[in-house]
Amino acid sequence: MAIYESDHTKFMREWMDKHPEEREEQKKGRALWWDKPQDAETQREYAAGKVPAKAYPYATES
Repeated sequence: MAIYESDHTKFMREWMDKHPEEREEQKKGRALWWDKPQDAETQREYAAGKVPAKAYPYATES
């Protein structure tokens, strides 16, 4: 059974194969937005301040 791969994915694979220098740029971009160090204390504060979601978020009554 063949695994589906979109045209965009094929294009990006071929393009990255032809432009290996872009791997470093890709890593820089990822580090800028996603790969951030995590602080356990901040995560605990976020968890403590979390408000439970309503069963039906569009309800107008509390």
